Amino acid sequence: MHAPVVSIAYHSGFGHTAVVAEAVRAGAAEAGATVHVIKVDEIDDAQWELLDASDAIVFGSPTYMGTASGAFHVFAEATSKRWFGDAWQDKVAAGFTNSASKSGDKLHTLQFFQILAAQHGMSWVNLGLKPGWNASTASENDLNRLGVFAGAAAQTNSDEGPEAVHKADIATAEHLGRRVAEHARVVIAGRAALSSVAA
Repeated sequence: MHAPVVSIAYHSGFGHTAVVAEAVRAGAAEAGATVHVIKVDEIDDAQWELLDASDAIVFGSPTYMGTASGAFHVFAEATSKRWFGDAWQDKVAAGFTNSASKSGDKLHTLQFFQILAAQHGMSWVNLGLKPGWNASTASENDLNRLGVFAGAAAQTNSDEGPEAVHKADIATAEHLGRRVAEHARVVIAGRAALSSVAA
């Protein structure tokens, strides 16, 4: 049984989302996964093959004008070649996004990722965290401080650089990476068990 292979397919316009992608990578690697990080606006044939061979794919993009970036949409449309051949059927999927506003319609971007994954027949992994920072005793340093369930969400002020991505959002993204790797490991083990029973 092999270690889970997790690929992170993302776009980052100004570097903030790249910080979140790195946090997802670190979390998945910490959980024992082999991780590939792929910039979708620079993707080549070898990287498409890495995605095809992955156990899990995590989608990431900034939220621009209420949805994923144009570069990510170009990538999403290009995945139709995989859709025709069921190349990503039953893979694990998850997603993350960043925007300048606390809400910023980030949920719409995550739902776009969920629908993309569903069209490919993938199994979506949610964040699996209760919301943080929603009580008088809570803190903005809580995990899931923005109270998002569908995936990892980050907020960075529009007049600050990538170094200003909130530490709690980075920790939340690391949590997502670990969770994806763990779910992928369960899927791999389950398939191996079913295969041995069938044999």
